[in-house]
Amino acid sequence: MDQPTPTEPRTPTEPRSAEPIPAEPIPAEPKTAGPVPAEPIPVVRDVDGGTAKLMPDVDRPRAWLLTVDGSPQSYVDLDDPTHLEFEYARRLAHVLELTGAAGTPLDVLHLGGGALTLPRFVAAVRPGSRQEVIEADGALLELVAERLPLPAGSGIAVRRADARTALEAAPAASADVVVADVFGGSRIPAHLTSVEYARAAARVLRPGGRYTANLADSAPFTFLRSQLANLRAAFAQVCLIAEPAVLRGRRFGNAVVVASDAELPVSALARRTAADAFPARVEHGAALERFVAGAAPVRDMDAVPSPTPPGGAFSIG
Repeated sequence: MDQPTPTEPRTPTEPRSAEPIPAEPIPAEPKTAGPVPAEPIPVVRDVDGGTAKLMPDVDRPRAWLLTVDGSPQSYVDLDDPTHLEFEYARRLAHVLELTGAAGTPLDVLHLGGGALTLPRFVAAVRPGSRQEVIEADGALLELVAERLPLPAGSGIAVRRADARTALEAAPAASADVVVADVFGGSRIPAHLTSVEYARAAARVLRPGGRYTANLADSAPFTFLRSQLANLRAAFAQVCLIAEPAVLRGRRFGNAVVVASDAELPVSALARRTAADAFPARVEHGAALERFVAGAAPVRDMDAVPSPTPPGGAFSIG
């Protein structure tokens, strides 16, 4: 793990089978049901991806940790949506904050939902943003809507669908940012690891838009290097954000990738990630070339899921 648990979670699950995208327009707000419990007690429920548990944080009155089969997936503070407990989420948030003029609304497509941590963050720091969240686990979405409802007027639309299917059906040049945080169990499904998938993401972005994703790997980084090769085939600019210990191959951990057809704010990203509680490094240019070291893009027919994490890598004690 990149840091003491639960700061590096396994990300939201996405089973292979999912409903087709509905033809009707997406509602402005997801359906919610029931109030947040007055007394914070754990909530356990079976969902499509396993057994979900919402556990209250004793140090923050309305903060909750979501786990599925014991692995952390999301952390949400209903009173402070800008509080991001997990380091990888902060790195994704840095990308979002540095896209467009500060404080201006964004159009964001989120692939993978969990407890909607990053959509809530964007709604708070970029009021007026239009966000669509794609999550394959319908039962998980129902749990989140019931126990961690979105505030009125959030501008967040949520629907159940397969991430690749939703991405390929999205209008061209319709998003400022595409955020991918999609895991089936503890692995990214193969259909989200190909160069065709990367090109589908590029098609959805407006000129100057950014794709960012949470990945996980360890030395010799066969998977991570292939994903960077995919992005380099689909985008003009690519960078990688990860902790030094992960980049040196000392342990399995998360890595955030960023890609665009325009110049990336590498220096600003480097300053922000270096100042985090668990500092990270930004690799780009010649350093990234050396890291990729001739890895080739992966076609759909050859794509494989991300590697299985070592036992206990993304679980809580």
